[in-house]
Amino acid sequence: MNSIRQVPTRVKSRRTETSLGAEREHFDKQQLSSISKAINSSETPVKEKHARRIVLGTHREKGAFTFWSYALGLPLASSSILSWKFCHVLHKVLRDGHHNSLQDCMRHHSNIKEMGTLWGNLHDRYGQLVALYAKLLCNKMDFHLKHTEIQPNLEVSDEVLERTAGTDINNVFQLTVEVFDYLDYELKLAETVMRQLNTSIAISTTTSGQCRLAPLIQVIQDCSHLYHFTVKLLFKLHACLPADTLQGHRDRFHDQFHSLKNFFNKARDMMYFKRLIQIPRLPDSPPNFLRASALAEHVKPVVVIPDEEPVEEDDGEPLVEVSESSQPVLQSQPQLDIFDRTFGPPNGGFDERDVQIDNLKREIELLRVELERIKAEAQRFITQLKSQINSLEAELEEQRAQKQRALVENEQLRMELEALRRQSTESEGLQATFMEAEKRAQATEMRYAKLKEKHAELVSSHAELLRKSADTVKMLSATQQTQEEVARTKQQLAFEIERVKQDSDMKLEEQKFEMDRLRRELEEKRNEVSRIQGALEGNLAAGQKLNGAVAALQAEKEALLRSVSEREAELSSLRQDSQLQQSSLLQERERSTRELGELQGKLQEKTSREEQLQQKLLEEQFSLLQGTVTEAAAIIQDAAAKLDDPLHVRCTSSPDYLITRAEATLGSIDKVKQGHSEYLRNMGDASGLLRALTQFSHLTADTIVNGSATAHMAPTDHADRLTESCRNCATQSLSFLHELKSRASLQRADPAAVRLVVQRILQLSRELQPKGRDIREEELGDMVDKEMAATSAAIEEAVRRIDEMMNQARKDTSGVKLEVNERILNSCTDLMKAIRMLVIASTDLQKEIVESGRGAASVKEFYARNSRWTEGLISASKAVGWGATQMVESADKVVLHMGKYEELIVCSHEIAASTAQLVAASKVKADFNSRKLTTLQQASRYVNEMAAKVVASTKTGQEQIEEKDNMDFSGMSLIKLRKEEMESQVKVLELETQLESERMRLGELRKKHYELAGEPLEPLHEGNGFTSAASPSSPKPSKPAIMKKPLLAQKPSVPPKNPFR
Repeated sequence: MNSIRQVPTRVKSRRTETSLGAEREHFDKQQLSSISKAINSSETPVKEKHARRIVLGTHREKGAFTFWSYALGLPLASSSILSWKFCHVLHKVLRDGHHNSLQDCMRHHSNIKEMGTLWGNLHDRYGQLVALYAKLLCNKMDFHLKHTEIQPNLEVSDEVLERTAGTDINNVFQLTVEVFDYLDYELKLAETVMRQLNTSIAISTTTSGQCRLAPLIQVIQDCSHLYHFTVKLLFKLHACLPADTLQGHRDRFHDQFHSLKNFFNKARDMMYFKRLIQIPRLPDSPPNFLRASALAEHVKPVVVIPDEEPVEEDDGEPLVEVSESSQPVLQSQPQLDIFDRTFGPPNGGFDERDVQIDNLKREIELLRVELERIKAEAQRFITQLKSQINSLEAELEEQRAQKQRALVENEQLRMELEALRRQSTESEGLQATFMEAEKRAQATEMRYAKLKEKHAELVSSHAELLRKSADTVKMLSATQQTQEEVARTKQQLAFEIERVKQDSDMKLEEQKFEMDRLRRELEEKRNEVSRIQGALEGNLAAGQKLNGAVAALQAEKEALLRSVSEREAELSSLRQDSQLQQSSLLQERERSTRELGELQGKLQEKTSREEQLQQKLLEEQFSLLQGTVTEAAAIIQDAAAKLDDPLHVRCTSSPDYLITRAEATLGSIDKVKQGHSEYLRNMGDASGLLRALTQFSHLTADTIVNGSATAHMAPTDHADRLTESCRNCATQSLSFLHELKSRASLQRADPAAVRLVVQRILQLSRELQPKGRDIREEELGDMVDKEMAATSAAIEEAVRRIDEMMNQARKDTSGVKLEVNERILNSCTDLMKAIRMLVIASTDLQKEIVESGRGAASVKEFYARNSRWTEGLISASKAVGWGATQMVESADKVVLHMGKYEELIVCSHEIAASTAQLVAASKVKADFNSRKLTTLQQASRYVNEMAAKVVASTKTGQEQIEEKDNMDFSGMSLIKLRKEEMESQVKVLELETQLESERMRLGELRKKHYELAGEPLEPLHEGNGFTSAASPSSPKPSKPAIMKKPLLAQKPSVPPKNPFR
């Protein structure tokens, strides 16, 4: 029985489900009707009521499933107009529909794209529009699917936009590019529609024109929000990134700004849009993103949709049918089913509850329908209120902007007035400013000239950049001339304004003075009239006797009143004249203000042009820096390539030379660091950094090459470390140069790593440098050093003895003998000093030869390899010392009258020959371009000059001392003369015979000397395989290469004196 009683409830539930199914069927029919009426092939615009029903349908079912279920059956490929209207309705669904509509539309993304591709390949006017519209819709869906915080209608606050962009500058940059693309699709569609309207007969008042223009309402709404987004994002980017990085963004925004402004202006002039939408006005010029304060001047463009007229229902079907006629069951009593008729109704309690339940369910359904209708109405009211709020916000922003502009204009007028007053006092300051600007321009021109001269020698490809620099200089000079013209114009204008102001002030002062005078007279007359009236009132009681006086006073009063009225008329005329003059002055002031504004505009234009030229200069300087860095990197890479070059293995170098290269490289690194800091302070002048980089690259490459050459002669461990250090030097140098090539890494470029590697190379080269403890045995090296030291000691001893002889001669002699002795001893002293300089120069050259030739070997090994050259050096040094000793002894004998003057002459010739031998022995292995070799040759010439001086002094003294016999033959007879002649001939023959024998003896002595000098000091060094000093490179190969004097017995050693007093 319980189940039987429950049967009516189940039957009534099925009836409720049937009612809901009917309502759903009614909704589907209504949606199908609206879609078929909105999307058809007739060239008419989509009616707003059908589009609104489709949009409300998406809100009712919380998605666009029903819309797409019918839209997929439309023959979109058969008609371009049908596809165009479909895109229009889909755009409205995306903008105003339920937020789930975006997900439903994304499922058919490929269908929309295929439709656009199809019509894009066909030559049809609407087909071109459909292709562009399909791309726009696909981009719109992709953008809003990626950025879910931004609704498809783009109505979001600035806070939501900031949150979407985030704090990562890369995300802000990417979002800006996506908004740019979004706006490009919108503007391209709008421009194509406008272009087709201009080239066809359709206008905005015809149905064909309105069919094309109808979707542009949604385009205008999207563009206004996208323009605001781009402005906000670009200001945010400019706050975080340098201006030159965003130059492309600014150029793209300017193009979009002008296109959008042109589109808004054309759409605002069309009658079709005037009744449907209020299009905002964009500013005359795009915002200046380089000035952060310009963000406060930006006004968000707001599109206002006016309140819509009530829509007349053409099909007689309400949007949601809730009338009582559609629910006849509500008025009728519930019918009894077969169980109730057969078994009778159940007990009354259950029947009443069932009826109440059915009534409550129906009421719930009615309330649900009513709730949906109320929601739809509320959504419509919310949309209207939002549009009103947007319009009010736009008006409020416009009022604020007008107020701000008024305040700015007032402030500008006040400042202009103060500036005009200060014009006379500031003229000198302006002249000084312009002179300083001219000096800066001249300095800039000189800097360009210097840059042109310096970098013309670097690379031939830089010639074009230098010509651009010259053009920039010319433009700067033209800008300077324009500034001077503007300054002269401003001075003339200021003079005219001051003159007009003075005239107006004088006229105003005269008028004020006249008005004050008239006021005073009027006041006096009024006081007098008041006094007369008081007297008349006081004397009225006097009676008839004063009537005559009263009449006279009355007449005088009338005359005074007439004069007062005349004065007032004159005063009014003067006021009118003053007002006219003030109006003329105001007009003149306005004209002056306009002219001043024009001049200021020109000045701002010139200033912007100067900024562009300065930016161009910075770019050119950076391009020069990049070219120099590229060349420097190529030089260092070439040097690094030689580390692995097998042909470079034969090259060798000395640690001392490597030390000089490394120290020079460290100095160039300091210059590079200084030039880098100077370039960062002034990026308009890169000359210092370019010079430093050029020197740095060459010195670093030289260090790398010589380090590799030095490693070829070094021990294995040192060679490996030195080669690795050279490789690291090349790597660090290239890394540093790579940082200099990029603007992003230019600030943090630091050559500290290069400095550390070069210091390591310097340390290794110093470790390879031979130490003084290399030679410890009594071998050739020690003999050379000892012999040079002994020669220096002998020369110092000779100088000391000559000083003693000079003092002794001054005590013992006087007169001509003293003069001759002083002259000879002074010339000998000068010769000893010259020999001492020669020995010092020879010692320095010898050290240079040993250090440059021994490589990684020790000094002992070098002397052992070059034994013959070493022996020649020792022999030459001994010959110089022996000659100096003999010179002192001969001079001592001459001063004591125990020797001959010829001995001094012979000693001088011997010293000249010994010094020539020393120079020849040193020159054999010296570098031809060595400075120390030049010094040695100069010292040798100086010794020859001093030796010649000694010979001349000796001969002169000999002529002064020797007495000449007077040859007087007047008293001799012929026989006597004959006899004397024969004796003289005999003496001549004896002397000639003696001379010939002495010459033969001298020849034998020299021959024996050559034989003794040709014997080696130590037979162990013969046949060692090295080239000796007597090789074919010797300048005299026919004679023995070494001339050696026998060892001489030295005088007792005496502590040497300083020869140079």
